[in-house]
Amino acid sequence: MTVYLRSLETAVPPTVLVQSEARDVFAAQPGLTRLGTRLVATCFDSAAIDTRYTAVEELTMARRAENPRFFDPATGLLLSPSTKVRNDIFATEASKLFIEAARKAVDACPGIDVLDITHLVTVSCTGFFNPGPDYKIVRALGLNPAVQRYHLGFMGCYAAFPALRAAKSFCEADPDAVVLVVCAELCSLHVRTSNDPDTIMGSALFADGAAAAIITAREIPGAPALLQLDHFETVLTPVGEESMAWNIGDEGFEMVLGNYVPHIIDDHIIGALEPLLSRDSTLLGLPYRDIRHWAIHPGGRSILDKVQSRLELTDEQLVPARETLRNFGNMSSATVLFVLKHILDLPAAADAADAAAPEDDSAAGGERICSMAFGPGLTVETALFTKLRAPRDGDGGRTGTAALPESAWA
Repeated sequence: MTVYLRSLETAVPPTVLVQSEARDVFAAQPGLTRLGTRLVATCFDSAAIDTRYTAVEELTMARRAENPRFFDPATGLLLSPSTKVRNDIFATEASKLFIEAARKAVDACPGIDVLDITHLVTVSCTGFFNPGPDYKIVRALGLNPAVQRYHLGFMGCYAAFPALRAAKSFCEADPDAVVLVVCAELCSLHVRTSNDPDTIMGSALFADGAAAAIITAREIPGAPALLQLDHFETVLTPVGEESMAWNIGDEGFEMVLGNYVPHIIDDHIIGALEPLLSRDSTLLGLPYRDIRHWAIHPGGRSILDKVQSRLELTDEQLVPARETLRNFGNMSSATVLFVLKHILDLPAAADAADAAAPEDDSAAGGERICSMAFGPGLTVETALFTKLRAPRDGDGGRTGTAALPESAWA
């Protein structure tokens, strides 16, 4: 049975962080050592990020909170709210993003009514509350109260893949199933000033965003399939457990993102791809760059550099990942869906200026996509998709062109 993605939509909160301005704020904190100050400048400047989005409206010089909790613009000081304070904000602000992305995905799928949705899968690793985001979506969109609800929590940056894989399994088990998958992350809730290199790196990379998709094997008049879900695989690298982790502290969640992570990926990416590519005999022995599209989770610039170098991919094949990183930062689980949307919004290969790209597109007459994401463990999730059609009229071309709201720190 063939399972399709029928819509894929994204959402971000209204406050934008300009990377250079955020760098200056973090570099000016009084507790930094001389080395810490240099690390802030290096991490922010080398991240290949221009803008990110945050649900913390307080992170703007123009907003004067009576009792600031995250940032005091009068003094320029970053504050250290408790985990409870941060999580309370998550419950309110993440709900908005979950609902917005979910509603956009449903609206973008003509022929699907909210009462057609049989399963709902929500994903987040940046906060907890219950009744949770799955409940909030059911109530806000008016889904059937009997919809089957599942929440994947605290898995990290790769969690969109288990969600899509679960959706595919539901649809294969029930041909009438319609699954709504929604990932939403508020990583910026957990940024803090520190001299610790991992914490500084997290502050330079992480951001907020959400993405949602409709998955079904059902034929839907008026809703052409965008993407065919072909295969998924999971690999744990033999090393890296201590290099990437996500812990809960007294002042928010604490990211461990060691500088050795890109080297681990460099050493093990070939082996991690083998189980996936062996699922399709047409890809065996094919140079990696001959797979037309690569939807790589942009965990950071150095990770993308290592993947590109090891797989000998072209600069063009890295554009969706690099542009997502540049315009949105690392939004944990939602990020790879932003990259996939970028690819879906590209013109069909036959119409593109570089139509001389490799011809590997045998599956369903479409364009193959190899996708991957990395997370704690070190876990490598991979997927094969087939892009089935050109973007809708009026889509405007690519993800990342949304008008920027009022700048934070400005």
